[in-house]
Amino acid sequence: MNQELFIILCAIGGYLLGSVTFGLVFTKMVGIDLRKVGPGTIGATNVLRTGRKDLALLTLICDSGKAAFAAYIAMLLAPDGIKDLAGLTAGTFGVVGHNFPVWLKFKGGKGVASTLGMLLVTCPFVGVLTCATWLAVAGLFRYSSLAALVALIAAPVYALFLELPVEFVYFYGFLAVLAIIRHQSNIRRLIKGEESKIGKKKAENKPDDKDNKGE
Repeated sequence: MNQELFIILCAIGGYLLGSVTFGLVFTKMVGIDLRKVGPGTIGATNVLRTGRKDLALLTLICDSGKAAFAAYIAMLLAPDGIKDLAGLTAGTFGVVGHNFPVWLKFKGGKGVASTLGMLLVTCPFVGVLTCATWLAVAGLFRYSSLAALVALIAAPVYALFLELPVEFVYFYGFLAVLAIIRHQSNIRRLIKGEESKIGKKKAENKPDDKDNKGE
C-alpha cells in the first residue's frame, strides 16, 4: 500500500471512529434522548444535565479516547517515515468526526475532550502542557469555554516552542481554529459577561439557550 492511500485511510477511519456518538448511545440505553435535553448536544456536558454523573464521566472518557485511539492505531500500523503524519491525520479527523458526525446530520460536539486525547497520544508533552493550561485557566477564571480556547490555541505554540516537525504545528493549529469556530457563541457570551461559570448553580448563571452548546 502506498503512503498516500494509507493517509487517506487514516483520515476515513479516524472520522468514522470519531463520529461514534457515545453520549447519545449511553443515554439511549437508560431511556433518555439526549437530543431533547438542554441544548441537545451529544457531549459529556449535556449528559451531565440528565443527572447521570456516571454516564457523563463515561462519555467524557470515551470522547477523549476515540480520537486518541484512532491516532494510536494509525501510528501503530503506519510504515516508517509517516507514523507522525498518520497519527496526526487520524486523530484530527477523529475530532472532526466528533464535531460533525454524519449520523446526526453533521451536528455534533465541540471536540475539546477529543482534541486533548489526540494531543496526549501524538505528543504526550504537548498534551500534558495543554491539559495543565486548561486546568490553570479554568481554576483562575472559572470559565470552561475560555479554558478550552486558551488551552487549544496554546497547543500549536507549544509545538512550535518545542521545535516539533512542522506538521504538528499545522495540525494543532487547525484544531485550534476549529475550536474557535465551534465556540463562537461562547465567545460572544464571554465578551458580554454572560457565560456560565464552573461550579455555579443554574440559578446563578444566565439561563441556557439553544446556542449554549456544551462539549
